[in-house]
Amino acid sequence: MSKLRSSSHRKIPFLDKMGYGLGNFTTGVSNQVLGTYLVFYCTAILDIPGSLVGLAVSLSIIWDAITDPFMGYISDMTKSQTFGRRHQYLLIGGIGLGICNFILWNISSGISPYMKFVLIFLLIIVIKTFSTIYVTPYTALGAELSNDYNERTTIQGIKTIFFLLGLAFVSVFGMFVFFRPTPEFPSGQLNPASYNRMGLFTSLLIIIFAVWCFFSTKKYIPILNEHIQTDTSDSKLSTLLSAFKDIFLNKTFRHVAFAYMFTNIASALVTNMGLHVFTYTFSLDSQQIALIVGVQFLVSIISQPLWSLISKRLDKKPSMVLGIILCIISSFIFLLLIFAKDYVSGNVLYFFPFGILAGFGTGGLFTLPLSMVADVIDLDELNTGKRAEGSYYGCLTLFYKMSQSITLLLIGFILDLVKFDANLTTQAESTVIILALLLSIGSAVSFIAALLSVLGYNLNRSKVEEIQKKIASNNITI
Repeated sequence: MSKLRSSSHRKIPFLDKMGYGLGNFTTGVSNQVLGTYLVFYCTAILDIPGSLVGLAVSLSIIWDAITDPFMGYISDMTKSQTFGRRHQYLLIGGIGLGICNFILWNISSGISPYMKFVLIFLLIIVIKTFSTIYVTPYTALGAELSNDYNERTTIQGIKTIFFLLGLAFVSVFGMFVFFRPTPEFPSGQLNPASYNRMGLFTSLLIIIFAVWCFFSTKKYIPILNEHIQTDTSDSKLSTLLSAFKDIFLNKTFRHVAFAYMFTNIASALVTNMGLHVFTYTFSLDSQQIALIVGVQFLVSIISQPLWSLISKRLDKKPSMVLGIILCIISSFIFLLLIFAKDYVSGNVLYFFPFGILAGFGTGGLFTLPLSMVADVIDLDELNTGKRAEGSYYGCLTLFYKMSQSITLLLIGFILDLVKFDANLTTQAESTVIILALLLSIGSAVSFIAALLSVLGYNLNRSKVEEIQKKIASNNITI
């Protein structure tokens, strides 16, 4: 048990980091299966109007965003000696998420559009609820496992690798295996049966890796229980709202949270419009799209050890600035591809430079903000005497999910506004150009906003280590 002691700069074995990180494969698969295929599935397969789809997804994300900080607070206040503050939610959320995901991809296309919309809406709401139950405590757990400045980045890096593997599995492996072209469906993504098979397989993976994470990290529950709150007055609604207010007023947190929010707006644009743009603007089939996405994910995964080294050398904030700049450049490369549409259409090789640069840049943006928030939580503990990982990460997701909700709502209406017609194999020229421009320019603007926000973040290694020394000193005094 010596390795599990609670102490300053506590580190954990590599295999335990891997076990924790595997839980993010569940997050990656569940997020990506919705983000990549849902809008296309609803509009092109179930023939639901884009505006209704955008409305359903937008409302579900608003619900998801609002419940995140509440789930974080509930997790922080949980007092189970057996499961700690987090672990029971890994089981409840992961299993519920897998079951509902399976049902979503097996909706009959024969029912009325109204019923299809109602079913989609209800299922997404339930899926988002189980996702919140799982993801918010899971994310908070990562900040608790170690309080070492660089170790936190390593944990988040491993976690990011499995998240990206989950994304890549859905987008790359899914495209190659479940959406293979057939004589009846030359574009495999238009085959309704493919979604049923994908739903079953991804649901099994979601459950398996959530349970794996639970058993890999349950040994740390005795140490994590040190942060269980014993003051029952903290459960009052007024205390809860006051805690959220203090988090939102934390200037240091806002700088990293808004940066994270803006990078995720760009991600929402790519995830939810990418399949439309690659399919209709650039005339790429499912295998070619899988190659582009695969290159991007492969580079992001490979880049994780590099980002850990870059962060150690430059510190976290300068490293995040570098990642954002690379993403801005990749957005303008994509814009050039749009201008050369007639020349590059159907040729996947032209998209590799974009995929490589975007993959490396986003690799850092997946990892660094979460590590930076863990440092912000140290500052908050120094000021308040309490650790509130769940509340902080819940509020972090509230920021970006609310913005994603607005983004997805706009995407749905834009699809209708530009006269996207799921019954047409070839869309109008104006339709495909506008969609592509919105994707590239919108992403660039979002990344620029993220850059401006993170420039105000003021924590670094020396400041965090000084904060941790003061916390340790206060604990000894107590």
